[in-house]
Amino acid sequence: MALQRLDNQTARRLFLDRHALLEQPSGPSKGADLLALIQRLGFVQLDSINTVARAHDVILYSRRPGYRAKHLKQLYERDRGLFEHWTHDAAMIPMAFYPHWHLRFQRDTELLRKRWRNWRRDGFEAQFEAVLNHVRDHGPVSSSDVGKDEKKGSGGWWNWHPSKTALEYLWRSGALTVVGREGFQKRYDLTERVIEDSLCPGRLNCDTQATVNWLCSAALDRLGFGTSGELAAFWDTASAAEAKAWCVEQLNSGELEEIEIEQADGKLRKVFTRPGTVAAAAKLAPAPNRMRVLSPFDPALRDRKRAERLFGFHYRIEVFTPAPKRQYGYYVFPLLEGARLVGRIDMKAERDADILRVTAIWPERDVKWSAARTRRLEAELDRVARFAGVGSVVFSDGWLRL
Repeated sequence: MALQRLDNQTARRLFLDRHALLEQPSGPSKGADLLALIQRLGFVQLDSINTVARAHDVILYSRRPGYRAKHLKQLYERDRGLFEHWTHDAAMIPMAFYPHWHLRFQRDTELLRKRWRNWRRDGFEAQFEAVLNHVRDHGPVSSSDVGKDEKKGSGGWWNWHPSKTALEYLWRSGALTVVGREGFQKRYDLTERVIEDSLCPGRLNCDTQATVNWLCSAALDRLGFGTSGELAAFWDTASAAEAKAWCVEQLNSGELEEIEIEQADGKLRKVFTRPGTVAAAAKLAPAPNRMRVLSPFDPALRDRKRAERLFGFHYRIEVFTPAPKRQYGYYVFPLLEGARLVGRIDMKAERDADILRVTAIWPERDVKWSAARTRRLEAELDRVARFAGVGSVVFSDGWLRL
């Protein structure tokens, strides 16, 4: 029996709908409404680079233009609607998902102890008790409050001192919780002082199978379709083998079905989805024709290979690429128009000059850059400038790179 099939345009619409990018970017952007958006996405990745605004803020702005950074800070630090931990990277995660994170705490405990020993983070395990006692006695601390006389490590990207490594380890394993940030520096407190007692690690039974079931099911709901590997990668907690076994079980019970999606190059790819998804996807409205700036770490794009397969858009972050070897720029933002990624833009908020400086725009090769597109871009950049807190947009000479 032939598998049901989604053509490329319908697959894109379904994928964008699950990522809150198919509807008009509008609506309330704080409190419970902001929390509902983050629950819909699953999480929001954190990143410190601030050429225009930080990644987590751009992700939320691109869906709710009225959003401002203070709204996330209030939801996180005041309302405790979110907690901070890891998916594939550091992220803000709805507090409602916290019970499902106990498996991650357990697995990070084993993984990081082994990994960080191999990175020669000498002495961090000996600091556990001292760090916990310091936090217990003095309240929330940052890494600058501990280990002031310690020698920094010699391995890994970050030359942490042992007490800083201990803080991170105790956070990742669940003993500490991040309660906020000053600038971009984390502040840690004892988990039992932050999280409801019945939910704290050690007080809530960790059912591995139930957690894997939730992780895979929640990932599929947020992607619309995916391979077992993509479901495992979404939260980066369930293993590839666990996700594969889950898909087989769900397929056999009729909770999943296998379909084909057409990729941007016309090739077909087998994926899993919920029964009825193909029919529902056919009813989705077209994407709005408005142009919008996306974060390089937008959840719709963070899997670079999937974005290339689905949208035909090849993107690589060039932050760590030496300037002479960059193809585009240090931190280049993708441009979404409708259901199509039409180009990328190199820009920076020069706050001292009160301007948003546009250095260059590179349309995709198959995109004809018209005057109408320029007008749509200008309208979006005016919104971005207000979001970034600058007064005007300035285009550098030769900005359009055809």
